[in-house]
Amino acid sequence: MSKVAFETQLNTTPAATYKTSKSLGNRIGFGILYFILGVIALIQIYPLLWLFLFSLKTNQEVFGMSPFSLPQDPQWGNYAKAWTAGHIDVYFFNSVLYTVVAVVLTVILASFVTFAITRMHWKLSGLVLGLFMAGYMIPLHSTLIPLFNFFKTVNLIDNPVSIILSYVAFNLPITIMILTGFYKSIPREVEEAAVMDGCSIHRIFFQITLPMTVPVLSTTVIINMIYNWNEFVFVNTFLSSDKWKTITVGVNNFVGQYLTDWGAIGATLMISIIPVLIAYFILSDRIVEGIASGSVKG
Repeated sequence: MSKVAFETQLNTTPAATYKTSKSLGNRIGFGILYFILGVIALIQIYPLLWLFLFSLKTNQEVFGMSPFSLPQDPQWGNYAKAWTAGHIDVYFFNSVLYTVVAVVLTVILASFVTFAITRMHWKLSGLVLGLFMAGYMIPLHSTLIPLFNFFKTVNLIDNPVSIILSYVAFNLPITIMILTGFYKSIPREVEEAAVMDGCSIHRIFFQITLPMTVPVLSTTVIINMIYNWNEFVFVNTFLSSDKWKTITVGVNNFVGQYLTDWGAIGATLMISIIPVLIAYFILSDRIVEGIASGSVKG
């Protein structure tokens, strides 16, 4: 038998046939999976597309045409009206300010607390962790009246400080819970080697431990940012001056007693979504890395 005929016979053996059918089955399976994922992606993206088209419509188009119809004459002026006449520029800046300051404070304080609880030996560490986790179970709305009375006593009503403090306080438990699992997975040999080299506790935290937690910190940043950016109740309760309100409350400026400008409301909502999308796209790789690290190491 020639060499060519022998190789042809090998390729037609049951093992080769099984391997070929298995490869074909894998391609079909992946094709179905990608199709399903594509459909899910379209379902997730469609509301954003619908809101964008909604923001370009007039009130007559909103109520007189199908909600799925395209705008006949795109009203790009709705964005200019929202930004200037609706004072969204002021609200947008306030939202960015409160969100950034609150996220930075929350992440730093949560890192301090988590490092002290998981990496340092002291008797009440478990109790302190339990107290923070208990705070996670307190309903937000049940604290409005006590917080309002407290802020009124210390003259912080209609003051941005009250909003930032509220954001930090309510985001600390979930941030500490996420960081705790990751911190416990960090090998102690790294810190022991640093101590042998003469590192102080502050240098160990800032130069060794904190840089190692960057992936999981990205996850907590996104979670905190989304909560702070979309928060409504605290701003509506503790702030009364227009100069301090955020973009979530500013939407009400287009709701009148006799007329509501729905196109401007849609434009305001689109403007409010953009920063969250940008932050997610920038940190998406870090978020996936942080979730994967926590699932494997935790």
